[in-house]
Amino acid sequence: MNVAQELLPYASREFQTSGHTLRYLDEGTGPEVLLCVHGNPTWSFYYRRVIEQFSPNYRVIAIDHLGCGRSDKPPRTEFPYTLTSHRDNLVALIDSLDLDQITLIAHDWGGAIGLSAMLERCDKLRRIVLLNTGAFPPPYLPKRIAACRLPMLGSLGVRGVNAFARAAITMAMSRNKMSPKVASGLLAPYDNWQNRVAIDAFVRDIPMSPEHPTYQPLAQLEKQLPSLSKLPSLLVWGMKDWCFRPECLHRFQAAWPDAVSVEIPDAGHYVIEDAPEETLTAVSNFLSGT
Repeated sequence: MNVAQELLPYASREFQTSGHTLRYLDEGTGPEVLLCVHGNPTWSFYYRRVIEQFSPNYRVIAIDHLGCGRSDKPPRTEFPYTLTSHRDNLVALIDSLDLDQITLIAHDWGGAIGLSAMLERCDKLRRIVLLNTGAFPPPYLPKRIAACRLPMLGSLGVRGVNAFARAAITMAMSRNKMSPKVASGLLAPYDNWQNRVAIDAFVRDIPMSPEHPTYQPLAQLEKQLPSLSKLPSLLVWGMKDWCFRPECLHRFQAAWPDAVSVEIPDAGHYVIEDAPEETLTAVSNFLSGT
């Protein structure tokens, strides 16, 4: 058994979409669904504590986007790896499983993917939990990420030596140092050039001008955020995140003035890894209405 299997001892299920196999975890039962959507460069492994804690009382589904985790990793000639393509896959999965009473739990790119998918299926959405994410055209591009977008050199770093995912092991933490086992689990699916195709594509799908094909979908998503303001929402933020900075939290707070906010002053971007107790307690209290 490898480290990822040891820490994430759940069998993946399969769903055919876009001509490839998307895998996801589906644990627990009950009418209410916690739909966990990861970002870059993580995978369903990021939500292992959510599954462990909440699957006794909820059905917990954690997706691996195409190119990520245990899902197929086709070349970009066979799958575009854009926000809208990931959104469409998630919508198709929601429809296929006939999910209802959904609480969306989303982190990083998962916020834009998950929210845009749920706006296609608003009648299925009950609550929202966001963890250090965004759902609007980025107001800035951190230099560390900009370096990964350099022509040729960026891909050599991201795909050749796994620079983006490896850097996140330390840079996405603030309070704590990630354990070697957890780091190995997060990195496990991304062990060669081909298997890092989505990491590279996510970085390049960040739109820094209106001409980028993902700019308008994000601009439209931001316009639609107020339509979700009446839903119960929880915003859990590691305030030491240099990527999705506190100003991203403030934009959600402006769109959803009634949202519950839990700010963790010394936690970084991987907030569940850096501050698991506070994060899971906040989610538990939110779900139970306390």
